[in-house]
Amino acid sequence: MNQIDQLAQAAEQFGCKVCRDEPMSLHTTFKIGGPADLLITVYTKEAIKELYRLASELFVPLLPIGNGSNMLVSDSGIRGAVVALDGDFRQITLAEPNVVECGAGATLADACLFAKVNSLTGLEFAWGIPGAAGGAAFMNAGAYNCEMKSVLTACTHVTKSGEISTLTGNELQLGYRHSAYTDNGCTILSLTLQLQKGSKELITASMDDLFNRRKSKQPLELPSAGSVFKRPEGNFAGTLIEQCGLKGRTVGGAMVSQKHAGFIVNIGGATCNDVLNLIDIIKNTVYQQTNVALECEVKTFG
Repeated sequence: MNQIDQLAQAAEQFGCKVCRDEPMSLHTTFKIGGPADLLITVYTKEAIKELYRLASELFVPLLPIGNGSNMLVSDSGIRGAVVALDGDFRQITLAEPNVVECGAGATLADACLFAKVNSLTGLEFAWGIPGAAGGAAFMNAGAYNCEMKSVLTACTHVTKSGEISTLTGNELQLGYRHSAYTDNGCTILSLTLQLQKGSKELITASMDDLFNRRKSKQPLELPSAGSVFKRPEGNFAGTLIEQCGLKGRTVGGAMVSQKHAGFIVNIGGATCNDVLNLIDIIKNTVYQQTNVALECEVKTFG
């Protein structure tokens, strides 16, 4: 029995759901990606400790995914196991009157709705960001001049060897599309969010306004991975791309969105290579015409 088979068998004994040769196109918002050797869905903290401990011993790489919203997966797929968080990791609770404990597997949308129901303000900016809470903390997601840094006070995580620990405050190293987890190889399991009491009516109005702005400007009707490039100093990637005449540019099934040039959309049958080639065209064209070097925000895997 090879290491993949050993891990799969043990994961089932830990109470996890195991899928073999699972197409990642079914688990990413880009709808792109070949098969992962294993997709393991984990429901409890005890199971994830055992899974990570055993995977470390067997030298099987583990890749946690949230909502698959900032991922571009290779057409040949992912070797090793992809880990999805469900069950306990999707729970959202009120730890204190203004403090929300949110499982990393919960969607940002669920976290925003929970905050609204409890008349807590501070998370409205995240309404409409198509990701999981853990992914948002991992990359310090943000929109409309706000980011997770403004509300995130702690993250509990599992290390590669299966140890559970927590980072708080400055230990999180939150910067523009960056956190300590960008570098440390640990998997976020839960978040602590410090919010403020507010008016449910005003919170609802703010969420509605931001979502309508997002819907009017972003190509939400087509598969994508969100904004492809980080914001360059003193400018906007989408503006530069549009100024370079690249709106509507296609490679295979990948296209620079006609609605927002900062997005690449899957107009049907796009492959990972289509997207990567289009990214290269965009970066080279923008650099030649504006002398600005765009940096990718979307993470590539496989």
